[in-house]
Amino acid sequence: MESGILIGEIKADAEPLKNNTFLIWKGGEPGDFVLKSGFRISADGNSGINYRSERFGNLPYALKGYQADIDGRHLYTGQNYEERNRTTLAYRGQQTEIPNPTAGESGASKGNAWSTLIVRDTLATATQLADAVKVGDWNEIEIVAKGNKLSHYINGKLISEVVDNDKQHRKQSGLIGVQVHVGPPMKIEYKDMKIKILD
Repeated sequence: MESGILIGEIKADAEPLKNNTFLIWKGGEPGDFVLKSGFRISADGNSGINYRSERFGNLPYALKGYQADIDGRHLYTGQNYEERNRTTLAYRGQQTEIPNPTAGESGASKGNAWSTLIVRDTLATATQLADAVKVGDWNEIEIVAKGNKLSHYINGKLISEVVDNDKQHRKQSGLIGVQVHVGPPMKIEYKDMKIKILD
């Protein structure tokens, strides 16, 4: 933490990370909430905010659960990716539904996305999605988790939304954490992070 800014960094002269690592909030395991934060990420950066998550295995700072993705090239920023579980639940610009598993189709991760996801609507064109992010500058991410609807906004623009009807896999509450992803040297910064718990 420097001057109120939370910094995650992989330095060029440091030993590479072996696993994705999270700084985990100790304030509880909220279910329904609105979370807002400023963020700035380097060009090679890969990060995200996990929520309704649980600790993963014996790794000390690993989480499993929903993630609002953030990356430096902004190919994924704002999508809903479920870390260490169902993988992509909604790409950028998608409003999706994840159906409840049936006897014939329980779902699986295929091509880094959940096989049963249904695209219900398109939220924006590729140009509109690109224009939603200020590259190399500060942006704002907002996560609205209410019941089984999970909405991700970037700078006020709805980027992805999931209605998760999968009673077998979905989570109604859990931990929140910010990620530093394995990979090349990078830097992610967060500021003015705040959360409002919804009744």
